[in-house]
Amino acid sequence: MRTEQEMMELVLKVAKEDDRVRAVGMNGSRTNPNVPKDPFRDYDIAYLVTDVQSFLDDPDWIDVFGERIIMQTPEDMELFPNELGGRFTYMMLFTDGNRIDLMLIPLAEKDEYCREDGLTAILLDKDDALPAIPPPTDEEYWVKKPSAQSFADCCNECWWTATYVAKGLWRREILYALDHLNLVRAMLLKMLEWKVGIETDFSLSIGKNAKFLKRYVDEETWKRLLATYPGGDYGEVWSALFKTTDLFEETAIAAAERLGYQYPFVDAGNVKQYLKHVQRLRPAAKEIY
Repeated sequence: MRTEQEMMELVLKVAKEDDRVRAVGMNGSRTNPNVPKDPFRDYDIAYLVTDVQSFLDDPDWIDVFGERIIMQTPEDMELFPNELGGRFTYMMLFTDGNRIDLMLIPLAEKDEYCREDGLTAILLDKDDALPAIPPPTDEEYWVKKPSAQSFADCCNECWWTATYVAKGLWRREILYALDHLNLVRAMLLKMLEWKVGIETDFSLSIGKNAKFLKRYVDEETWKRLLATYPGGDYGEVWSALFKTTDLFEETAIAAAERLGYQYPFVDAGNVKQYLKHVQRLRPAAKEIY
């Protein structure tokens, strides 16, 4: 596996030898001092170039970075709509295990690029044309204190979506039920995120997909969270639903007390009764009540 030094030297060598590349930036885990170092960290690289299309006209130009296991170019894909405008990305996993996500950005967007991510670091500026930027920081990714409305919305979404899980389970539509359980759990994760924020004075990030959450919750909470991920058995999904809503309610009540917000006890109580009623409802029932 090529070392970090070798990879960075290659990224800069390619840029220096290509007159179309006027600047190089990097962001992501390799510029974030709070992310643990491991061999899976991507190289999130941006080449600010004078002519994006000239690169696209020569698809083999990226072979210089090494032999690949697989590559994805999102802006070429029909399945996912292009949201980057004139930018183009090569996401490359190499046979030595390294990965580069290389984005070509029109030079005209240099000011926007330097502003859009607090973890950006400039590695090369051939023309000294890029604006000065502060040292990389993940502060913009720190847990944000929710407003009273956001807190209420999270509670409403949790309890409202829980009713869809019950409906799917009664209908024996396991995939429908599991998809909606994932949405309920997303609200639980959001509430746990806010709880961590409260306990740390909203001064850190728990990472993409809550990947660092385990660091900041007690062992019992962590085990209860993992228990919300069921297998494909209907009984397991019912159990996971109640485990999810129980942990959500406990966490939300504690957060509401600290934030000075109101927890929707009436709505929550009504939905809990509804869920238990649907769980007991006969499979051939013609009416819910």
